Amino acid sequence: MKKLLLLVLVSSVLFSLQTSDKLFDCTKIFEQRKGELLVELERIDEQKQALSSLKTATEELLKQKEAKLQEKEDKLNAKMTEISQKESAIKKMLAENKKVLKSIQDTKMSKISQTFSKMKAGAAANILSDMKPEEAVSILESLKPKVVGKILTKMEPKKASKLTQMLSK
Repeated sequence: MKKLLLLVLVSSVLFSLQTSDKLFDCTKIFEQRKGELLVELERIDEQKQALSSLKTATEELLKQKEAKLQEKEDKLNAKMTEISQKESAIKKMLAENKKVLKSIQDTKMSKISQTFSKMKAGAAANILSDMKPEEAVSILESLKPKVVGKILTKMEPKKASKLTQMLSK
């Protein structure tokens, strides 16, 4: 029995030594793996920092580009406003020029009609006969009907007929 007990004791000591060696081997493996994991963790941390700095740089670049874009938009809007103002001023000047031109034309036509109304009907008829029909009609329209009648009677019948038709339109 003693032998058996001794045998059990010796085998348990051997088993515990063997288990202890296995535990020691496992601890060694875990320590190595822990070192590898720490190195990997450092690498991941470095990549995280690099990514973070890249993100910051990208955001800063984006802000700069947005600021430049906003500046260009502001300049463009200012130019558009300036162009609109100039266009408005040009339209206003054009309208004023049309009024002045109309006034000049009216004055000119008034003087021409005064001149033709003071002329003898035969002389006026000769002059109007030599003019383009459109110009002759515009002059005749500015004269009194009595004067127009006298001038037309002194004209060649075909020319008078054509001018009369144009006057009726």
